[in-house]
Amino acid sequence: MKTNKKFDIIFIQEPPWSFVKLIPSSLSKEEDSLVNTSNHPDWIIFSRSPINNNDLPRVILYINICLSHLYFSLQKDIFNHRNICCFSFFNNGDIYFIINIYSDALQTTLRYLKDTEVNIQNMLVMASDFNIRESS
Repeated sequence: MKTNKKFDIIFIQEPPWSFVKLIPSSLSKEEDSLVNTSNHPDWIIFSRSPINNNDLPRVILYINICLSHLYFSLQKDIFNHRNICCFSFFNNGDIYFIINIYSDALQTTLRYLKDTEVNIQNMLVMASDFNIRESS
C-alpha cells in the first residue's frame, strides 16, 4: 500500500555513522577520515559536531528544506552532550525549541539532565528513547 504522508522533521536516535572518504588535514600532513551519516539534498541534517570518532552523536535531526525559512539552529549553549540535540527555530517573531534525547543503558543522559538546570520556554517537542528499566 502506497501512502502520501509527508514528514517535515525526522528525529533519529542511534544514527549509522560510516567512513566517507579521506580529506586533507589542517593539523598534519596525513589525511583525516571523514565520517558522516546519511544525507539527502532535500533535507538539512543537524547534529552536534564530534570531538573525535569516539564522540559521534547518538541523536540527529533532519529538517525538510521547505522549513528552512524558520532558521533552525543547534543550541549547544543549552545542552552540549552527544546524546542530546536541542534546536531552536523562529516563527512569527517567537523562538521555539525541539529536543531529541537518547539515553544509553547506563542512563548517562538522564544523570546529565538531572544535574543540568535549564529553563526552556516554548518547548514544542521532546522526543526520546529513555531506556529506563525497572530495577529488581
